[in-house]
Amino acid sequence: MMSRTQITLEAELQRRAKQRASDLGVSLAEYVRQLVTRDLGAPAPKVSAAMVFDLGSSGGSDIARNKDAMLAEAFGTARTPARRRKGLPG
Repeated sequence: MMSRTQITLEAELQRRAKQRASDLGVSLAEYVRQLVTRDLGAPAPKVSAAMVFDLGSSGGSDIARNKDAMLAEAFGTARTPARRRKGLPG
């Protein structure tokens, strides 16, 4: 959870900080958060889960197109004959 903080900077320092944040492609607030985090040694922010996408090859499979056939094959090969318990009707 974040809490809001207000700081006062000299005009020239604010201008340079905004320019540096812009150069880095982040907001001034994010730039200041990064500086404070680095200075205090706080843990780095968690990595986005999106970074794990597109890391490997599917080997040409198309699950969206072939899912019904794949499921039928998986269930068909995994099916074993049902065993009856002794003494139960059925």
